[in-house]
Amino acid sequence: MILIGFTAAIAQIVMLRELMVVFSGNEISIGLMLAGWLFWTAVGSRLANRFAVGSPRRLTAAVEALLALAFPCTILAVRSVKIALGAVPGEMLGPGPMLYASLATLSLFCILSGTLFTAGSRLYANQSASSTASATGSAYLLEALGSSAGGMLAGLVLVRYLGSLEIASLVALLNLAAAAALTVAAPRPRLAALCGILALCTLAALPGGVPRLERISERYLWRGFHLIATRNSVYGNLAVVGSEASRSVYENGVALFHAPDPAAAEESVHYALLEHPAPHTLLLIGGGVNGSISQALRHPGLERVDYVELDPAILDLARLYFPDEWSPVEADSRVRVHVTDGRLFLKTTDATFDVVIVNLPDPQTAQLNRFYTVEFFQEAARRLTPTGVLSFRLSSSEDYMSPELAEFLRTIHKSLRAVFPEVAAIPGETVHFFAAKRAGILASGAAELLSRLRERHLETTYVREYYIPFRMAPDRMRELEARIRPDSATPVNHDFAPIAYYFDVALWSSRFNQQYRRLFRAAANVGFARLACGVGAFLLALVVGRRRPRVAAACCTAAMGFTLIGLEIMLLLAFQAIYGYVYHQLAVLIAGFMAGIALGAWLVMRSFEARNMRALACLQIAAALTALLLCAVFQGAARVTSPAGLFIVSQVLFPGLAVACGMLGGAEFPIASRVFFVPGRTSGPGTLYALDLAGSCLGAILFSAYFVPVFGFFKTAVVSAMVSLAPAVMAMRPASETDPAP
Repeated sequence: MILIGFTAAIAQIVMLRELMVVFSGNEISIGLMLAGWLFWTAVGSRLANRFAVGSPRRLTAAVEALLALAFPCTILAVRSVKIALGAVPGEMLGPGPMLYASLATLSLFCILSGTLFTAGSRLYANQSASSTASATGSAYLLEALGSSAGGMLAGLVLVRYLGSLEIASLVALLNLAAAAALTVAAPRPRLAALCGILALCTLAALPGGVPRLERISERYLWRGFHLIATRNSVYGNLAVVGSEASRSVYENGVALFHAPDPAAAEESVHYALLEHPAPHTLLLIGGGVNGSISQALRHPGLERVDYVELDPAILDLARLYFPDEWSPVEADSRVRVHVTDGRLFLKTTDATFDVVIVNLPDPQTAQLNRFYTVEFFQEAARRLTPTGVLSFRLSSSEDYMSPELAEFLRTIHKSLRAVFPEVAAIPGETVHFFAAKRAGILASGAAELLSRLRERHLETTYVREYYIPFRMAPDRMRELEARIRPDSATPVNHDFAPIAYYFDVALWSSRFNQQYRRLFRAAANVGFARLACGVGAFLLALVVGRRRPRVAAACCTAAMGFTLIGLEIMLLLAFQAIYGYVYHQLAVLIAGFMAGIALGAWLVMRSFEARNMRALACLQIAAALTALLLCAVFQGAARVTSPAGLFIVSQVLFPGLAVACGMLGGAEFPIASRVFFVPGRTSGPGTLYALDLAGSCLGAILFSAYFVPVFGFFKTAVVSAMVSLAPAVMAMRPASETDPAP
C-alpha cells in the first residue's frame, strides 16, 4: 500500500506539471486535472469491488505491472493533447477542453490506481486476517504515508534533476519489482525476475532509450515550431522556439517575449517613461530580455534601472540564445538585476522609483493576476516617488472591443482608480495603462509626449511622431474611455478575489468557442446570496429526517472529500497569490497534505476503537471552521514583509497548514470506516474510498473553476463551511432503529 501511494503522488505531481504546460500554466487546470484524477480513481475503486475475483495477490501484482506501463504512456498522451485538439503552442484552451483532455489522458492510469487500492485492501485483509473496516483504514493510512514520501521526493529531488519520462521509468521499475515480488513466491526465481527488470530499465536509460524519447516527445509537443531548447526549472517549464526571423521564450506554454522585437521593446518602456516629466530611476518587472532595457537606457536622464526576474533559468537562456539583446544590458553599470519575485522585491526594498513598469503577459493565470490587483498597486504606490508613474499594457483590439474584453479592462481600470488619483490609457492592439501617484503628472496629450520625445533626442522607430498622434487621437481616446469607464457593478480585482483572472480566462475562451461566452457570463451573474440560498436549501433537505449511521458516515466522507480538496486548492492559490511560484511549491504542499492524512489516520487508529458518531460530527465542524480560519491566516501572511518572516510563512507556515488540513481527512476516514463497514453488509473496501474521491472530484471543479475566481476566498470558505456542517447535523441527530443500506 505504501508503494501505491508513493506511485500515485509522484505521478500526480508530474502530471500536474505536464498539464500546466499544456494548458498555459492556468491554475484552473489544477482543479480540473485533480477532478479528472479523482473521478477515474473513484471509478476504478468502485469497479474493483464488483469485478475483482480470484487471488488478491495475483490481482494486485497484475495491476502493479499495468500501472508501471501506464505512467510513461500517460505522459506521452498528455504531450499530444494540443495536437489532438488542433491547438497551437501559446493558445489558451477553455475549461471544457481542459476537463475533457484531463479525463481522456488520465483515465487508464487512475482507473488502475483506484483498482489497486481496493485490491491492496483485500490483500491486506487476507494477510492480516482483519475486518474490512480495519483493513480499509490501515490501507488508507499506508497509502497516505507512501504519498507523503513520494511527494517530498518528487518536489525536492526528482523534478529538479530528471525529466518526466525519466521519473516515470524509475517509478515503473519499482512497480514492476513489486509485481514480481508478489507473483513469484520462491526467493531465487524472484531474485532472477528482479534482476531482469533492472537490466531492462538500465538499457532503457542509455542514450538511445528514455532520454531520446524525452526529446522526441518534447518536439512533438511543439510540432510545427522549431524547438531550440527546453529547460525545467523549479518555477516552470521553459522552451526556446525559433523561426526564420526571431526566437521566442515560453514559460508553461505562455509566451514571455520574442526577440528581436523592436516594436514591443520600444512600446513597453518609451510610453511609460515619456509620461513622466523627468525619470531618473526605473523598476522593470519582467520582459527585459527582448531589448526593452536597452531602449529605456536611451533616455538621457535615466540613472538607474532595476530589473526583476523571478526565474534565473530565463537569464541563463538569455545569455545562450539572446546575446545581442542581453550582453549590452549586463555590461551597463546603470542596470541592477534582481533574481526574485517582483512583488517580493517591492515589499522588501527601501528604494523608490520614478517609473515602475510591469512588462508581463496578461493575467491569464493566478500567478500573473497578482500583478494587476489592488494590493499590488498599493505596494507599487508605496515605492513610487511623489511624482512616480506605474505603467503596464494589456492585449486589446484595434477596431472592435467585445463585451468580455470591455468588462475585463473595466475591472483593471477600477482597481487602478482605487489606489491612484490619476489614471490614463492609450488605445491600440495593446492598451497602455498609466497611473500617477499625484494628479497632474501624466502628459496632457499627444503633443506633450512628442515634446518630451524631442527634448530627450530619442530616435525611435515605432514610438515617434508618425504613430503617437494616431494612437492618441481625441476620438479614439474618448471611445476607449467610454468603453472601459467602470460603474458601480464593476468588480475590483484583489489577491484573494481574483475576478480579473476569471474574466481573462473567459475572454480567451470565448475567442475560440462562443458557447463559453454564455457560460462564463451566466456563472459570473449568479449572485452569492442566490448561490448560498440554493446550497443551503439542498443541504437542509439532505439532513431532514432521523439519522441513519451508515448514510451519515457516507455523507460525512463525501463532504470531507469536497472540503479537503477545497482547502488544498485554496492553499495552492493563496500561495500563488502571495508568492507567485506554486509550480515550485506544488509537490511540497501536496506532500504536506498527504503527511497530514497519514498522521490523522494514525492518531485515530491508536485512540478510537468504537464507532463514534460524535467524533465524525466534531471533525466536520472542525473542517468548517478551518475553511474560515484559513482566510484570516492568508490575509495576515500577505502582510509579512521581513525576510525572516517571509521565509517562515512560505517554508513553514504553508506546509504546516497543509499538514493540519490533511489531518482532518485522515482522522475521519478510519472512524467513518468503522461506522460504514458493519457485519452483515456486502459493501466492498473500495466503496467508502470511492465516495471520498467523488466528493473531492466535485469540489476540485467547483473550487478551482468557479467559487474562488468568481466569489473570492472568504465567500468560498462560507460555502465550504455549509457543506461541512450539513453532515455534522446528520451525525448528531438521534439514530433510527434500522439502518438501511445507502
